[in-house]
Amino acid sequence: MEIGKTHMKDIIRLRPDSVKRRRISSYDRTGGNHDWIDVKPGEKVVLAEVKGAGIITHIWCTMMCRAKHYLRNVILRFYWDDESEDTPSVEAPIGDFFGMGHAKRENYISLPFQMSPQNGRGFNCWWPMPFSKGFKITLENDNPKLYRLYYYIDYEIHEEGLPNETDIGRFHAQWRRENPPPVKTHDPETRKKFTPLKPIHFNLFGGKNKEPLKYNYKILEARGKGHYVGCNLNIDNSTFMPWFINWPGEGDDMIFIDEDIEKGIPTLYGTGTEDYVNQAFCPREKQTAPYHGTIKPGGLNWWGKITYYRYHVEDPVYFNKQIIVSIEHGHDNHRADDWSSTAYWYQREPHDHSLFPVLLPREKRIPNTHAFHVIRKLICLLIIFASLIWGMVALFV
Repeated sequence: MEIGKTHMKDIIRLRPDSVKRRRISSYDRTGGNHDWIDVKPGEKVVLAEVKGAGIITHIWCTMMCRAKHYLRNVILRFYWDDESEDTPSVEAPIGDFFGMGHAKRENYISLPFQMSPQNGRGFNCWWPMPFSKGFKITLENDNPKLYRLYYYIDYEIHEEGLPNETDIGRFHAQWRRENPPPVKTHDPETRKKFTPLKPIHFNLFGGKNKEPLKYNYKILEARGKGHYVGCNLNIDNSTFMPWFINWPGEGDDMIFIDEDIEKGIPTLYGTGTEDYVNQAFCPREKQTAPYHGTIKPGGLNWWGKITYYRYHVEDPVYFNKQIIVSIEHGHDNHRADDWSSTAYWYQREPHDHSLFPVLLPREKRIPNTHAFHVIRKLICLLIIFASLIWGMVALFV
């Protein structure tokens, strides 16, 4: 049988008796309503471990934790077909894995990922994840406080094995953060220094990127045969320039495939950050679609936290030997903002785990806190407090 077809017309096709539907969840084994698991600080738990061949079709979860940045400090790891503990195919903070960084959640809808009401607390993943010998999913709570998780892992068991085994890639995901990425400090032609206080150096047309593999932000590097299926991109625009256009994008996407990596020539060359995520002209509003969108558009003058996504479901990027997916951070890599991303791809195992970035320690995963945001919140609180006092005085006078 052909696996992976789940569109509306295919739903009418009856599956063979050898295909069984299964689920692992956090339900209360006693029959009560204690339908969650508690994970202590520093504890690692196995959410699911299954033997046999099949495919994960859906993952749902919701959670509670009193730690401030808990979505960055809960680490998911997926293992396919007896992979060793130190070479997971998926390694990412839980919030980033489900499509949004900054340790934030927002209601949004895409085809492979969704964060659902209330306030984005229901996480869903629809990427199909095949396995031939089995799978294991683990969770590590790197928060200083207790973490509570409710979850479903829906999957199929194929008792006769996966058909055309060599043609089926395994799902992979890796998280990266560079705060900031490598930044050009001087114009290579004029030797003028780039500084945030001279906004002319942040214009959209000056400078030429002749060393993309050295300076571009790297979204993914993988070796083997497979295809890249997209990413979420998170930018914390920390370059505070209220006196000038402070758009942190305009960086061209550049994807290097196979022999083009040694040549240093992009195989696929894009035209700008907003163009890569299928939008236009420095978007400033939230928009979510099946394959692309802006979950968080940033604040005034694009300052603060931004999240985009682009999923190559209809147009996967194939590679036979190796791939590097990269993007400029500002035109010609002049900007020193905080970038993070989660890349998703399928490939034939074994993958080269040496190309996975070493997971950053907790203090380097925490999102930035800007003094301006703290001041703004204090001003808002003072206004609210003053309004309450004024109302009380007016009531009794």
